[in-house]
Amino acid sequence: MKTPEEFRSYRWFGGERTSGLRAFSHRSRMRQLGVEAEEHLGKPLIAILNTWSELNPCHMHLRQRAEQVKRGVLEAGGFPVEMPVATLSETFQKPTPMMYRNLLAMETEELLRSYPADGAVLMGGCDKTTPALLMGAASANIPAIYLTAGPMLRGNFRGQPVGSGTDMWKFWDDARAGLIGDCELAELECGIARSPGHCMTMGTASTMTSAAEALGMTLPGMASIPAVDSAHYRMAAATGRRVVGMVWEDLTPDKILTREAFEDAVATVLALGGSTNAFIHLIAMAGRAGADLTLDDFDAISRRVPWLANVRPSGKYLMEDFYFAGGLPALLGQLATVPGALHPERVTVTGGPFGEKITGVPVHNADVIRGPDTALAAEGGVAVLRGNLAPDGAVIKHIAAEPRLVKHTGPAVVFDSYSELQERINDPALNITPDSVLVLRNAGPKGGPGMPEYGMLPIPDYLLARGVRDMVRISDARMSGTSYGACVLHVAPESFVGGPLALVQTGDLITLDVGARELSLNISERAWVTRREQWRPLPPKFERGYGALYTEHITQANEGCDFGFLARRGRNPEPDPK
Repeated sequence: MKTPEEFRSYRWFGGERTSGLRAFSHRSRMRQLGVEAEEHLGKPLIAILNTWSELNPCHMHLRQRAEQVKRGVLEAGGFPVEMPVATLSETFQKPTPMMYRNLLAMETEELLRSYPADGAVLMGGCDKTTPALLMGAASANIPAIYLTAGPMLRGNFRGQPVGSGTDMWKFWDDARAGLIGDCELAELECGIARSPGHCMTMGTASTMTSAAEALGMTLPGMASIPAVDSAHYRMAAATGRRVVGMVWEDLTPDKILTREAFEDAVATVLALGGSTNAFIHLIAMAGRAGADLTLDDFDAISRRVPWLANVRPSGKYLMEDFYFAGGLPALLGQLATVPGALHPERVTVTGGPFGEKITGVPVHNADVIRGPDTALAAEGGVAVLRGNLAPDGAVIKHIAAEPRLVKHTGPAVVFDSYSELQERINDPALNITPDSVLVLRNAGPKGGPGMPEYGMLPIPDYLLARGVRDMVRISDARMSGTSYGACVLHVAPESFVGGPLALVQTGDLITLDVGARELSLNISERAWVTRREQWRPLPPKFERGYGALYTEHITQANEGCDFGFLARRGRNPEPDPK
């Protein structure tokens, strides 16, 4: 156990009034804030990093939750200080919040390093917020715990439950095919997102908050609780109480975020049928924690972990159903029965072993949370592809694709930008058929910029009207975790920097073979050489500002899209105590 003299905050405030000029100044400024010395001296000072914003509906309730966190901190004998940090709103931020994930990670690290924080509660939930906060906390390495925003309530459309994102895509395709009109869309618009909280499908938000819980960075059961459920209030207070104990115990992220923890997070994502975006985020998070994690690890774990969560977009139900079925602890309990799937002895923010809170958890609806014997699939639903089109890897969520397309060869139809795709996708002159392979390039980390969620390329209206709902689509972009289809994503290296995708021409035959983990362009070696010699790079997207910093330092998808200078090991010293 620590002593108060070992707290980081002690270096700011000291223990005696004669501790020094700087300590005197800091203490007088606390009084300026209306805080007496007895309220905070000798107590863990807890920074509550809140991503609340009036333009982030996923986090619109976090102001209130911060008050419950403070209550818990005070009950446990700590002193809470709420600090606003950048919000990453998937719903409004352009070109994509992915471009700003590393900015929030940097802000998190530097706030925790430069202020007198002994511990931290991280508050977020919308897609990129979870990895950003945890990346920054891993780099700062002071005791930290994550409070997830929670999923919104299930949507409703004419008496049927609908899921944010997933059902939007489906109904939008119906509208493009002429099956529904403005009245139906207006009604759907009012009912698909009807409470605070992040997407209630197994999109990126629910995937990443579940990964955070599997990593051991939240209290058990945190990720599944609906945002407006009273259990979420209670969990917020419990989180505040627990972080105070973590400070006294000196339970820092480096003791929790081990290689074994990341293997378990990967296994959890695959068992959930989770978002492909988790591949990028977990690799980046592991890099910050000093744990080696690669695409090959994802593929190896995918081959031994069954798909257990019957949740949209790949399954039937929504996160509210998942919560009432037993939530993530129940799913982890089922996953733990698969030999070698999890590491039950590793430590979590509870201070106890991971396996302690997932053993014997009951499943209340066996159709929502399956066991290994009734799994939706014997293997995880995401595959890592390689071949001459993706020498550094690409990913596909094949459980969300039509089975006829997981082994397919077809002619490419190439688009050089998303704007060109939108303008030309319905042009009959392109002769797009159900067997065509739609290719989008210049949509990766640098080319996007920011690797936007363009990967679910639209199918031509005339094919939708004929009942075609899936085609093979390939890009160096990402895809919303709420999306579905035979979409090959994260092709690396990206086309903007000269990756092989830059050399594809309309009419070339492309082979996708998920079973063989292959993605190949069927042209001669001579054609490869000629096209490589003729390729010329496009000018950079940015000439100044954060965009220029981003372009200069961003890594490729298979490396986690972190900034190189943030991902590397090295000294980042504590502030001078004087």
